[in-house]
Amino acid sequence: MTEIHSKARIRWACRRGMLELDVLFMPFVEEAFDSLSAQQQAVFQRLLEADDPDLFAWFMGHQECQDPELRQMVKLILDRVRV
Repeated sequence: MTEIHSKARIRWACRRGMLELDVLFMPFVEEAFDSLSAQQQAVFQRLLEADDPDLFAWFMGHQECQDPELRQMVKLILDRVRV
């Protein structure tokens, strides 16, 4: 799969059923995804496989993700949004 097709798939996966998640994921993919390491990109893609209610709870601070890699990615995204 070419990089362009891969990025298009990631953009599509960022389109969620919740606006609160869209406004986090879409700018992150456009502005930061390419600068992540290959390992971080894989973790981000794994994060996108989580269910919306879980993602919402993690990003809103209602609960903490038990997966340390995903928890770190949530923090990275939130830190970028707060800048």
